[in-house]
Amino acid sequence: MYNKIEEWIDSLPLQTLPDNVAAFNFNLYDDGDNWWSVELVACDRFDVLDQDWACDEIADFGTRDNPFSWHQEADWSDVQNEINDALKKYLEDGQFADVLKGYEAVGCGFIDGNIYVLYIK
Repeated sequence: MYNKIEEWIDSLPLQTLPDNVAAFNFNLYDDGDNWWSVELVACDRFDVLDQDWACDEIADFGTRDNPFSWHQEADWSDVQNEINDALKKYLEDGQFADVLKGYEAVGCGFIDGNIYVLYIK
């Protein structure tokens, strides 16, 4: 899974970002029938005590229309853990790790669930 996530993130236009980016969030979706997807959004605020910060999107890098999608028979919590692990690894070694970590935080979570803060400055 990591190699596919890495390739997807590396393909995103992260070289030019809006001026008012505060944080990033990887939004996870349960698309049904064991299909899952993830998109990346930039947000103009971050608040560790208010998980609605991820709703204040200012860019989606085209991922809303072109998310990373895969088929996997798994429980949502297993998917969350697997994606969290892959993203943590990316934040250590990925091509755009420094870009993502150059802001207040990086989170990941299902759009109707809790956000796991994977990195905080």
